Amino acid sequence: MARISGVDIPKQKRGVIALTYIYGIGRSRAQEILAISKVSEDTRVSDWTDDETGRIREAVGSFKIEGELRSELQLNIKRLMDIGCYRGIRHRNGLPLRGQRTKNNSRTRKGKRKTVANKKKATK
Repeated sequence: MARISGVDIPKQKRGVIALTYIYGIGRSRAQEILAISKVSEDTRVSDWTDDETGRIREAVGSFKIEGELRSELQLNIKRLMDIGCYRGIRHRNGLPLRGQRTKNNSRTRKGKRKTVANKKKATK
């Protein structure tokens, strides 16, 4: 396994696919990184030389990825919650934020169903 920015990337995969294992790098950014570091997209990770791996590490380092990106996203969500905007309130309540209906669906966001018991009828 090659290790780039704290992530083990699989050796048997092509470089462009293997780089997507790093949080914050998708297909297009992986292609861009390989173009910057002058490595073929079709080359497998196991065939990379130490020099190529070093150039790729350097190119990856210029982007905001992994922990830095995750913390930035968390700060953005916290900011929305602090200012009390609609999206922030939806985040706080654990509801979907982008206009989806919540009567029947949105179980992923709301979690497991919380059953509410029916009111008992009074006996005469």
